[in-house]
Amino acid sequence: MKIAFFEVPKSRQSFLGESFNNEDVSFYEEKLNESNVNLVKDADIVSVFVDSDLNRNVIDKIPNLKFIATQSTGFNHIDCKYASTKGVKVSNVPAYGSHTVAEFTFGLILNLSRNISNANTYLRETLNYNYLPWMEGFNLEGKTLGIIGTGKIGKNIVKIAKGFGMNVIAYDLFPDLNFAKENDFIYKNFTEVITQADILTLHAPYTKENYHLINKENIIMMKKGVYLINTARGELVDTEALVWGLEKRIIAGAGLDVLEGGKQLQNTGNTVVLNHKLMKMPNVIVSPHMAFYTREAIISIMQTTVENIKGFISGNLQNLVK
Repeated sequence: MKIAFFEVPKSRQSFLGESFNNEDVSFYEEKLNESNVNLVKDADIVSVFVDSDLNRNVIDKIPNLKFIATQSTGFNHIDCKYASTKGVKVSNVPAYGSHTVAEFTFGLILNLSRNISNANTYLRETLNYNYLPWMEGFNLEGKTLGIIGTGKIGKNIVKIAKGFGMNVIAYDLFPDLNFAKENDFIYKNFTEVITQADILTLHAPYTKENYHLINKENIIMMKKGVYLINTARGELVDTEALVWGLEKRIIAGAGLDVLEGGKQLQNTGNTVVLNHKLMKMPNVIVSPHMAFYTREAIISIMQTTVENIKGFISGNLQNLVK
């Protein structure tokens, strides 16, 4: 089998290469798209991360392609339906960041609730070792955390929130009532969660049905002074509506590990302009889609990706995207 890995830095290539001693393996640090697909036109298996674009044109230009192994949980960078029509199987890594992303989410919440980043920047710039009125924060204890999506990440959010003494309410299309009972929180409908939360955090996958799940129509309904956290997908939030909500002070602050439009920050367009505006707001923290990025998560990603590919080669398919 000819296997091509994309978006893999040199530091990880030896581990992956040693895992496939009997296969023809090639590595590329760049992302795969229409401009460079000729590099792997004879590949049987392709493995990518989230910045690659495996649309139908790319898939068509790899005629021997049989299997795509994305090194991520999300797979909206792959045209899975078209791949299926060509007989190409697709697998993902379903659970590598469940603790990692949950911990990072609370990093954003704590930064916003206690002004940690802004205070640090002020001290570096002024060397004035005195706290000021604007540095005053608020306790998480007793606040209501609204969680949209209680998959593996959302469940870890619940456990951490309970450690802070927070009240937890959650919405999920498929509520886990046993887990709710064990962890003393309540499932409510979507409107109830977004209108009752002091802090709202998103942990839902991106699908066409929940595009702009957070929008102007429901931001108007939110509790004034709510904080919004998004470590899931940028497209879940209408960027224009978010900026509006911040300017109207309905939303007191936001912690965003993802932005609508992804990493297209050098392009033009209204969403990009609004993303730049978000990044300059003092009550907004933006990070470059790094919530997953720990040593432990990277090891887990590589191990599961290797298992997925070996499973395909041996006929023992696992973690298939449906």
